[in-house]
Amino acid sequence: MSTAPQGPVTPAVLVVEDEPDIATQIAHRLEAEGWRVHLAVDGPAALAAARSAAPDVVVLDVMLPGLDGLEVCRRIQAERAVPVLMLTARDDEADMLAGLGVGADDYMTKPFSMRELVARLKALLRRVERERTRAEAGPDPRTPLVLGDLVIDTDQHRVARGGREAHLTPTEFELLVCLARRPRSVLSREQLLEEVWDWVDASGTRTVDSHVKALRRKLGADLVRTVHGVGYALEPTRPAPVRDA
Repeated sequence: MSTAPQGPVTPAVLVVEDEPDIATQIAHRLEAEGWRVHLAVDGPAALAAARSAAPDVVVLDVMLPGLDGLEVCRRIQAERAVPVLMLTARDDEADMLAGLGVGADDYMTKPFSMRELVARLKALLRRVERERTRAEAGPDPRTPLVLGDLVIDTDQHRVARGGREAHLTPTEFELLVCLARRPRSVLSREQLLEEVWDWVDASGTRTVDSHVKALRRKLGADLVRTVHGVGYALEPTRPAPVRDA
């Protein structure tokens, strides 16, 4: 008996938002894209939905009843790695960095464009698929990358500087690798958006800035150089010499 060919897999997205109007607007737009949408209105419901629905991507508001979005993100990532885009009501860098620190891959500030939301979610899913393809192809022959006191193992997704390991989110890791492939070369924010986020317009440059700040916070402020009006460059630092006792 022949088997009918299967069509493309429809992405499942979990939307966690306690404001009904916003949740409904997001759900309608994503359903119009052909996605399967699951809704949750508070922290505990979000955790339950993440377990039962096993979404491909999560849209997660920071301010939630029960458990806030940061704690929800932390618990979701502890159980199963899934890309998370966080929504914040404030354009507050501390909130953004906190979200990235618990495993979020991207963030948007309310109010936001539904077109932009869809574009960012598609970019997250493309990156997950790209990482899966790389994993199936086997270890990267160029690993590890050693740049001064920075060691990047692209096969195991591990980073250490000066012998001290740092824990990066998937997006932070991809950004670091992108910069490390061309050390000391200045890459524009637009280049980084296209290569790391698969995003071809320049409306997300603040996203790049915040991820760079997260890298500096975890790996040292001197690692990534800002070239004002242009972009960023990775500046390798020589390992400290070993002194005889």
